[in-house]
Amino acid sequence: MKRFVLILLVLNISTFGIFAQQEYSFSLDEVKKKVFDFGGYLEGRPTLFGLAPETSLYRLRYFSVSPGAATPTYNFKALLDGRFEKGAVSFKGRLNADLSHDIFGWTHDLDLYELYFSWKPSLNIHLDIGKKRLKWGKGYAWNPAAFLDMPKNPNDPDLALEGFTVISAEALKSFSGPLKILSLTAVLLPIDSGINRALGTAETWNFGGKLYFLLFDTDIDIMILTGSGVADSIGFDFSRNLASNFEIHGEWAFRSGYKKMLPDAEGILKESRINTSSGLLGLRWLTAADTTIFIETYHDTGGYSVEEMADYYGSIGDAFTRYQLSGDETPLLQAAAPSSSGYRSFSSMRDYLFLRVTQKEPFNIVYFTPSLMSIINLNDGSYSLTPELMYLPVSNLELRLRASFLSGKPDEEFGEKQNDYRLELRLRWYF
Repeated sequence: MKRFVLILLVLNISTFGIFAQQEYSFSLDEVKKKVFDFGGYLEGRPTLFGLAPETSLYRLRYFSVSPGAATPTYNFKALLDGRFEKGAVSFKGRLNADLSHDIFGWTHDLDLYELYFSWKPSLNIHLDIGKKRLKWGKGYAWNPAAFLDMPKNPNDPDLALEGFTVISAEALKSFSGPLKILSLTAVLLPIDSGINRALGTAETWNFGGKLYFLLFDTDIDIMILTGSGVADSIGFDFSRNLASNFEIHGEWAFRSGYKKMLPDAEGILKESRINTSSGLLGLRWLTAADTTIFIETYHDTGGYSVEEMADYYGSIGDAFTRYQLSGDETPLLQAAAPSSSGYRSFSSMRDYLFLRVTQKEPFNIVYFTPSLMSIINLNDGSYSLTPELMYLPVSNLELRLRASFLSGKPDEEFGEKQNDYRLELRLRWYF
């Protein structure tokens, strides 16, 4: 472990010294709109996990192997963007490739994140057809009202995400009074055997919509999603700058017939249909010292309670004991099945607090940004703490060194994760 940490520090410090004297260049040719544009990034991300062998999720993942007190993983990513635009017509595509190696060997994924056609016959009308990320919602770490987007990872909210296949049309109108902008977006959403299966199982067409206002200098959205293949949902969000350096935002959503997995009397997970509401309230504050503070609090009535999570962890413990006595893997495999993934999601419980503090260029070190992030489970008191160092030695190279430390007791969310800490170096080259 010490050798791994030393390598990370040496790589970061050495690259800092090599590139510290280089400067950014600027050319008007670089900002001209091109008919065809291609770019993206390549990324390498070695990671060291400090494992916690007594926890439930460790036993669930490593019951058949012995990784030791710490285990490295090596992750490589390529994100490729392409865009063609001529007149009122454009095409955009985004392809993501992942290659990883851990104690179980090599794994790889190739996913088409976006591929869609756009037609903009006027400044006020926009039509999109294809796979696209809609980016609904105003939250930073969570977006409960983003019915047609993949859920964010609060530990890394800026990660690129896969879109859904849609047909969407937007119409916009400007005004001169308190209501400055009004726009309406209508979305048709097919669900089939190979399309949008993350949203539902019925092979059907569904409808979504968003009404946007810029009213009294406040951004407001009202969103809906309905259809036989999805949970009927309605939500809204808002964002307002109270001052040039202080913004508040919020979201709320209600879902009818939301699918939640709960154990029956025999401990077997069964699908239940419930009505849920979720919401967040947050702020962003930029201080005079160039410190940015993000705070968000999140509540979800559909999340698991402390007792429900304790029951799940207990079922893993029972399954692990049975495996040790008889070698029967079946209960452990059932506990790890996709049907139980809600228990292991990014935010599986009901109440969370997110805090991120970022300092721009401290001590006059240009292109250097340290930050500190924490996610606190308000139901059981467990939490994560993530310090991070970000440095851009040249305009297209980004270095990020971060560590995550988890704290919690048995049967608490962050106390039952598979690791106590995580060390990560990310090198990302943009082109």
